[in-house]
Amino acid sequence: MTSLHPAPEDIEAALHGERAYHDTCATAFAAMVDGAAEQVVIGEDVSASGADAEVLGYQLRSQAKALRELPEGPLFFGRLDFADTEPEHGGQNYHVGRLRITEDPAAPPLVVDWRAPVSRAFYQASAREPQGVEVRRRFGWAPGSRGASADLTGLEDERLGRGESQVSDIVTQEIERPRIGPMRDIAATIQPEQDDLVRAGLGASVCVQGAPGTGKTAVGLHRAAYLLYTHPKRIQRSGLLILGPNRTFLSYIAEVLPALGETGIRQATLLDEIASRPVTGTDPVPTATVKHDARMAEVLRRALYARVSAADAPEPAVPDGSYRWRLPAGEPAGIVEEVRAEQPPYAVGRERVRARVVRRLLEQAERRSGPPPNAWVRRIERARALTAWLDAVWPKARPEEVLAELLGDGEALARAADGLLDAGEQAALLWPRPPRSYKSARWSAADLVLLDELSGLIEHPDGYGHIVVDEAQDLSPMECRAIARRAVFGSLTVLGDLAQGTTPWAARDWHVQLRHLGKPDAVVVPLTTGFRVPAAVVGLANRLLARLDVAVPAARSLRSDGELSVRPADDVPAATVTAVREALAREGSVGVVAADADVARVRDALTAAGIRAAGPEDLGARVAVVPASLVKGLEYDHVVAVEPAAVAEAEERGAHRLYVVLTRAVSRLDVVHARPLPF
Repeated sequence: MTSLHPAPEDIEAALHGERAYHDTCATAFAAMVDGAAEQVVIGEDVSASGADAEVLGYQLRSQAKALRELPEGPLFFGRLDFADTEPEHGGQNYHVGRLRITEDPAAPPLVVDWRAPVSRAFYQASAREPQGVEVRRRFGWAPGSRGASADLTGLEDERLGRGESQVSDIVTQEIERPRIGPMRDIAATIQPEQDDLVRAGLGASVCVQGAPGTGKTAVGLHRAAYLLYTHPKRIQRSGLLILGPNRTFLSYIAEVLPALGETGIRQATLLDEIASRPVTGTDPVPTATVKHDARMAEVLRRALYARVSAADAPEPAVPDGSYRWRLPAGEPAGIVEEVRAEQPPYAVGRERVRARVVRRLLEQAERRSGPPPNAWVRRIERARALTAWLDAVWPKARPEEVLAELLGDGEALARAADGLLDAGEQAALLWPRPPRSYKSARWSAADLVLLDELSGLIEHPDGYGHIVVDEAQDLSPMECRAIARRAVFGSLTVLGDLAQGTTPWAARDWHVQLRHLGKPDAVVVPLTTGFRVPAAVVGLANRLLARLDVAVPAARSLRSDGELSVRPADDVPAATVTAVREALAREGSVGVVAADADVARVRDALTAAGIRAAGPEDLGARVAVVPASLVKGLEYDHVVAVEPAAVAEAEERGAHRLYVVLTRAVSRLDVVHARPLPF
């Protein structure tokens, strides 16, 4: 082990050279932006078919737009110098940044993309396994730099070829830098175990069980960026989706992918993705719990296919001039049962029945007078008599009609739920006052999940090539099925922490959750080493783990610089004000987190004391008052946790919610309480 820092005179000379190199890169990047815009103009005048010109124009415009929208900042954060003896890159050096920069497409790059194969050594090389790297250099930039070369303030060299290595001050400072505003990318600080996950192949589904502060969300977003870089055409064809738990969380992570050069990626909540109707109703917890249960999938399937029956329908008689075509008695009913046994999507099954009846009629026509023209076949396919028979034996179905009948008719529900749901669960599902029709129904969020299940039974939805699912431990089995339908031919990155599961239906076991997500063979990888949450805070949160009904390894933290303060108080609002005032004397963001019912009281106390407090949606605010139910996924330099006992008792899984609250601090945690602490 040795110092990473060269002698002062060597550092100044190296910094001078690297600043000049950054100026060269900045000039080249500006030319790339201008060149992309020029290519759009040239592409619009290209002589080609309309379709080809449209495709080319779209690609060029997308490339130009991505370059224009890249946030300003340093163009590189590291450098690799390879040993002369390294077989592939011997004697070469490469600057590593967030995107590839070159003076000419055919020229060697000035900066290589952090996702390029050669860049992997920047994250994986070590003194024990240098991977051909002689020197790994890291650059220190002034906080908030917009990319001025003068903002390059420091550098560190690890001489891996000599077996020399040491903990990087630059990486430590970047990780511990105060948090105000949206989440930042971690391209400069990715750790080896994170890099392994980021670079997992497109066909692999991965589940990350990440303790607080281990960077699981960042890993998921960087994996998305890596897949977009590595498989651009496949992802463009099949699509990539980022699913977050709420809009506040999506706002918090919104700038990460653009900072990595990837724009136009859909980031949504699951409700955004499945909503076919606005949410205008609410469910009591027992009702919502039943609706989210995996058994509802079979209940809905039964309710839908109860509409299919050929038992009482008359045999179809299809007119053809003065003649009527008929099938032998019992054959149409046999066709219906044959198709139903194949279990195709409901709408596909209906058309499959039509096609098989027409094929039988066609065989009759061929035996009678030879092959008829195609126009005859099309006429028979759309004959009113055949469609009327089909409407009787396999009627069209709307998801809303099926669900409204199920929730509004006790007998229909009893038939569909027989042997699956007990009487109490069925009673919880039934509407107290059924609407006149599905058009006037007040659908709840849980109803939209059921409607999506029915839609998937009727017709398969379009899927994605890859979906990143964050806070996946909170998904219900039915919500998991909605995601699984969209990833049948794609892969998943599943991110979460079982200890942070707060919904009544939260997962207790990843293997069960992955079966619901349609990826039972996905590898579960634990991340237990925290880089953001200090050891003192992690130690306090770990004391809660024994109360949580999940088996997860205790977290550990590499940070020893954090602070923990527990403040007993008779007047909790006044003590909260004091804690916030003291926090404001320090650098960074302040999050005041309280049980939802106490948020207004806390905000009023801060306002009366002259402290302006924003809500969780204002990501740039210095002070934010955040309901415990919305703090998941967010981070603040200083967290003031108000009355933990109130958070713990506010809901069924309140201890899990409290675990979330306590682990939002990345520097300092104040616990203000009048009641006994639950840990």
